[in-house]
Amino acid sequence: MEIAGRKALVIGAARCGIASARFLAQRGATVALNDRKPLSEWSKEALDLKTEGVGLVEGDPPSWLLDQIDLVVVSPGVPTKSIPVRYADRRGAEVIGEIELASRFLHGRIVAITGTNGKTTTTSLIGEMLKDAGMNVQVGGNIGNALISMIDSSRDDGWSVVEVSSFQLETIVDFHPTVAAVLNVTPNHMDRYESLNDYAAAKHNIFRNQTAGDVAILNADDEIVSSWASGLRAHVVQFSVQRELEEGLFLRGRELVSRTKDGERVLMNRDEMQLRGTHNVENVLAAFAAGLACGASPDSLRETTRKFRPVEHRLEEVAEINGVRFVNDSKATSVDATMKALEAFTDEPGKVVLILGGLGKKASYSPLVDLIKGHVRKMILIGEDAQTIEAEIGSAAPHEFASDMSDAVQKSFAAAQSGDVVLLAPACASFDMFKSFEHRGSVFKEEVSRYARLRRA
Repeated sequence: MEIAGRKALVIGAARCGIASARFLAQRGATVALNDRKPLSEWSKEALDLKTEGVGLVEGDPPSWLLDQIDLVVVSPGVPTKSIPVRYADRRGAEVIGEIELASRFLHGRIVAITGTNGKTTTTSLIGEMLKDAGMNVQVGGNIGNALISMIDSSRDDGWSVVEVSSFQLETIVDFHPTVAAVLNVTPNHMDRYESLNDYAAAKHNIFRNQTAGDVAILNADDEIVSSWASGLRAHVVQFSVQRELEEGLFLRGRELVSRTKDGERVLMNRDEMQLRGTHNVENVLAAFAAGLACGASPDSLRETTRKFRPVEHRLEEVAEINGVRFVNDSKATSVDATMKALEAFTDEPGKVVLILGGLGKKASYSPLVDLIKGHVRKMILIGEDAQTIEAEIGSAAPHEFASDMSDAVQKSFAAAQSGDVVLLAPACASFDMFKSFEHRGSVFKEEVSRYARLRRA
């Protein structure tokens, strides 16, 4: 792909957009970076691009600009159905995303992971697995570094382990992972997609350029994902925590097992894992499948998994105060993710005090009812969707509202008994009260620490 001389518009002035604009400008393109926010709200890094020859355009890009460009790079948060994107496409401009742009210049092979839940844990674990196996590896994409920032460090003999979201997969053309995994597909981002089928179709895009020499990893327990097995060109490897598979990776009792036509091997015991919950057994099975596909030895993969700790904001143990444990799962931004978080504590004698709420995604909260009735002592409701949650599932458990995270932590501790868990698993996005789910989780941890200090004083 020739960049020099092209006229490019990058839409979205966050991490991916900044990296894309810089990449294009450094290679001779005429570049404008656009964001609907006023310039006064742009980050310093975005504003500094002006010194590198990038034009900065706030608000909706004018038609005279769209008429001139021949390349549009869309950031993940920008809907492909937005008017500027559709206008540019109709005018004949090439419309792609940052992940597609990066893949055209990246050296080596790609492992790509997507799914509604578990992407970051699985991606991070695979990265550690390949590194411990002695391979040249770098990790990024939807987490950490934008993929386009990893081009210069990529090597022909290396692997790029990439977390990819449905938003990023909407705009791929030639993106071609050697190993691709879909962990699950459950309702999420229904404020962006017209239906679950539309959302699933974006996830399915991860396989579109794979060939017979590639590997596709699928969750056999997920009705949508497993239905794709017969239609893929790549070699399919499935995993399950619910049943033994004729071929694939599965949970049998407490053992994680790999079975091929040549026989079976016990990979590790579930009790050796530091990751909690059945959903994390799924993540580990998927990671094992990817590691084996990349050529790592089972023994090496086992050792890496044994020492792998939960990723920050994902069932992260924060503190214990007077026998009450505080757990941060701020990454639980969907109803399904909150269900998985609750399921991780169903075998424990204590109850859960659940901090729930935030910016809703137009998904029903009703799937939470049975778990809440059985395991939740009290719900502490926060954020914009608190009233909606009360209306939909308020009868499932006692509940009260909290004005902010400090209030939520105090009310949670007051409601809890020794042996209980206070769990932040909001089932919502964070942007009504926080900059990101990471910011929400960090504030939760800070408030827990502050409350612990006050209790000791």
